Amino acid sequence: MKSSRDIERKAGYLQPEHCAPPPPHPPSSGQMWFIRDGCGIVCGVITWFLVFYAEFVVVFVMLLPVRNVAYSLVNGALFNTLAFLALASHFRAMCTDPGAVPKGNATKEFIESLQLKPGQVVYKCPKCCSIKPERAHHCSVCKRCIRKMDHHCPWVNNCVGENNQKYFVLFTMYIALISLHALLMVAFHFIFCFEEDWTKCSSFSPPATVILLILLCFEGLLFLIFTAVMFGTQVHSICTDETGIEQLKKEERRWAKKSKWMNMKVVFGHPFSIAWLSPFATPDHGKAEMYQYVV
Repeated sequence: MKSSRDIERKAGYLQPEHCAPPPPHPPSSGQMWFIRDGCGIVCGVITWFLVFYAEFVVVFVMLLPVRNVAYSLVNGALFNTLAFLALASHFRAMCTDPGAVPKGNATKEFIESLQLKPGQVVYKCPKCCSIKPERAHHCSVCKRCIRKMDHHCPWVNNCVGENNQKYFVLFTMYIALISLHALLMVAFHFIFCFEEDWTKCSSFSPPATVILLILLCFEGLLFLIFTAVMFGTQVHSICTDETGIEQLKKEERRWAKKSKWMNMKVVFGHPFSIAWLSPFATPDHGKAEMYQYVV
């Protein structure tokens, strides 16, 4: 029995006449991708606000009042670098096309131009009237089919897919690192304040200092657990070459199995380099093909 997702390869069965023609001027590759979703925008603003709050407490509450200049400079430079990379990764994950399939391309002309072989099956998304590639799924928030879609994340106001998974993984990694770093500095600062006079260990009053540090500790612990778990699940998903949706739906594997190292190169670029850690470097897949299907 044919599943609801399977559609006959013939143009008549695909019912292309029910689809509006694609836009005459599709967005250029240089145009910034941005999803106009209220919940996602609010979550994105909250994310930046929390990072800036941590920045404020770390710099003005913990580092500037410390007499040890070397301690302040080293930790300040490290925290600010990681925070900058985290926000840059968040911006790239949010404003990069995750792999959207051209909308409304399920027209009779386009289907005939595919020159499908007898017995070859193609899929049509009834929601966005697109010819759906293998491993693509429709996102109800983005209102598009996304290639190799893992999930839609409101915190980056975007889907995590073929083109932006690297930036999402870097975002979770850098947020986890600055959260751990902030927690360690809070612990050292509490020890320093208990040994010294509280009025000398901060520019703020002792009650204000305690409240600011407790809030930062709560934020750091919460984000450390959340992003560390998310980072681990994303790396596992990449290594097994199976997206979150494919795992959830237990979809049949129809693509060739590759090594874990090759799967990492598919997402982060080929060959391995320091650019894997940079949110400013667009992955160069090179010999690492996106996916090969079992015939």
